[in-house]
Amino acid sequence: MTVSKLFFISLASILLFASCNPEDKTSNPQTASDQNTVQNIKNEINQYPDSLMLKENLIEAYRNEGFYDSAISIADEEIKKDSGSAYLWNIKATLYFENNDTLQAINSLKKAIDIYPLPEYLVALGTVYAEIKNQKSLYIADELLQSNRSKSGKDAFFIKGLYYNYINEPQMAITYLDSCLNMDFTYMYAYREKGIALFTEKKYQDALKVLRRAVTIQNNFDEGYYWMGKCYEKLNDTSSAIQSYQNALLYDKNYIEARNALKRLQKNNNTN
Repeated sequence: MTVSKLFFISLASILLFASCNPEDKTSNPQTASDQNTVQNIKNEINQYPDSLMLKENLIEAYRNEGFYDSAISIADEEIKKDSGSAYLWNIKATLYFENNDTLQAINSLKKAIDIYPLPEYLVALGTVYAEIKNQKSLYIADELLQSNRSKSGKDAFFIKGLYYNYINEPQMAITYLDSCLNMDFTYMYAYREKGIALFTEKKYQDALKVLRRAVTIQNNFDEGYYWMGKCYEKLNDTSSAIQSYQNALLYDKNYIEARNALKRLQKNNNTN
């Protein structure tokens, strides 16, 4: 999933973590344009070596290339200068998570929370715990509900729904995801998780209803189309599945799972 800026604080943090589901998409390949961007930013840093904004831009450029070691190294350099910056620790946590180092991501998020316990950091940590099936996610969700239900309730319910999806209890997941959607009907990842829960229960038509609503609210929701494709496959509706995967790729050309599914279906069609 493409992003224009690194999102380390605010609700966008949870969207980053939650977008990493069991069939998550892989990093984009490096391009010549990426290389030029990195060099241009380095040139600017040579002129303005104290600019944190330029360092963040370089971290983002490395991240977009998949060069996480380089991005983390820059974050470490900045943390040495300001170890009390929760913002920088959250940057580091994000990079570790995307680089599949969950333990280091958790440790970095804990550090950020110790320095400045923003609800957004708690949401991110709760999401990570949910995806590794750790019950601490439920405790964090309860803490969010108790501290500010009106502001953080939807995120807390999402965390609980995500946790129960990962431990394969789809009915419990649906209960909490419905609570999330009742608080915010535009919460796209709650629709996705509810669709996955119904898919797990083999309720493919019901899952399609949920996912159709999601893509109606946000017509560029690529993951919604992808899971619609999977449902259509289970219902032996190959043409609709192909169209759904094509729609997913329309909004994210680098959606590897959608591309592979589309190629597989098109190949099968050609051999029949």
